[in-house]
Amino acid sequence: MSRDHSEAVTRGIRVEVKSAFVPERSDPDNGEWFYAYRVRIANESEATAQLLSRHWVIIDGRGQVEEVRGPGVVGEQPVLRPGQAFEYTSGCPLRTPHGSMHGSYQMVTAGGERFDAEIAPFALGEPEVVH
Repeated sequence: MSRDHSEAVTRGIRVEVKSAFVPERSDPDNGEWFYAYRVRIANESEATAQLLSRHWVIIDGRGQVEEVRGPGVVGEQPVLRPGQAFEYTSGCPLRTPHGSMHGSYQMVTAGGERFDAEIAPFALGEPEVVH
């Protein structure tokens, strides 16, 4: 797997992420780099689970840490029955050309049991330019 891709499974919830540099939304001359990331959350367990909230840890190339917490993802709190998946795309601005992200989604089962589904670390970085 490349550094811009990550995958983790927690209690049957598989979280896959792929990031990409978005040059048209970036302005390196002014210290702004923008990355998009596509997330796929798949329920491979036997139990229905709902995504309640997200917790992201964003680390830029200088080691500055920013934490983002909030309800749901892209305005939704998807319910995933066994075998179902939910996909969305979001973005992250950085003040350095490289960084990384990781975190977790707080999930709740139909029975009311809460757990955190891991989002494994993945890199944010401009494609390497070959001269």
